[in-house]
Amino acid sequence: MRSCTSLDDLEGKRLPECFSTVTDAHVHLFPDRVFKAIWRWFDQFAWPIRYKLTSPQIIEFLTSMGLNRILGLHYAHKPGMARELNAYMAELCQEYPQIIGTATVFPGEKDAVNILKEAFEMGLNGIKLHAHVQYFAMDDAVMHEIFESCADHNKPMIIHVGREPKNPNYPYKRDPYETCKAEKVEFILRKYPSLRICVPHLGADEFDQYRRLLERYDNLWVDTAMALVDYVPNFAPSKLSDLRADRVIFGTDFPNIPYSWDTEIRRLETLQLPEDYLQGLLEGNLSEFLSIKI
Repeated sequence: MRSCTSLDDLEGKRLPECFSTVTDAHVHLFPDRVFKAIWRWFDQFAWPIRYKLTSPQIIEFLTSMGLNRILGLHYAHKPGMARELNAYMAELCQEYPQIIGTATVFPGEKDAVNILKEAFEMGLNGIKLHAHVQYFAMDDAVMHEIFESCADHNKPMIIHVGREPKNPNYPYKRDPYETCKAEKVEFILRKYPSLRICVPHLGADEFDQYRRLLERYDNLWVDTAMALVDYVPNFAPSKLSDLRADRVIFGTDFPNIPYSWDTEIRRLETLQLPEDYLQGLLEGNLSEFLSIKI
């Protein structure tokens, strides 16, 4: 992936009045030291992050703009990080009721099943994994204990297993065009039919493949993060109206974005989607995915 620049677009002061209820289902929340490391990496190898905020500042910023709820995501960059990150997320959820928290684990690390069990007992509502950062393919042997744990606890998975944005500067040198094929996701959807999986970025860049998978599998969702704007190379998705209406979730990738916080919301305004589609996209579909009332 090529290095990109930040945008100097104007930002709105509130959500548009036509969107009275909005949950952002793709917001990253990390401890300060982890955020600082992420910012350094993005500044050097990707795009400049526009909103370099701490987790409490992120929550306060988004809720001040009118968002109702936030799905907090994080992922362990190496073995041994997950317990600390999960405890941090659980503390945020206790302090900020707007947050729906998820857990993480590093695939293949020692005691992975117990790490997830502890996280679910703390009230976290699913897990987030990132195949490009964590060096796994969906059909790797180490993944099955994670799938089984989530299925046993009725907890969903948000997993970046789209092939893009591909970046050669991740520390683990495994080609996502080999590890992140949609066919590998389909294999897991078939093998674990009770396991709910959400693939971010509308499945970039295999948009047509994921459009077809959504029609075939009731345990698959996608989110819109960074896929509604013309910014990231190789993000040219199908029209939202062509996707299964009850399986698309609104998310932004905040704060790790180079443009205004409301860019994707403003894009939604222009699409003239049916009201019931918007209601599902902005809240209802996430509620079904998480199997909780939002």
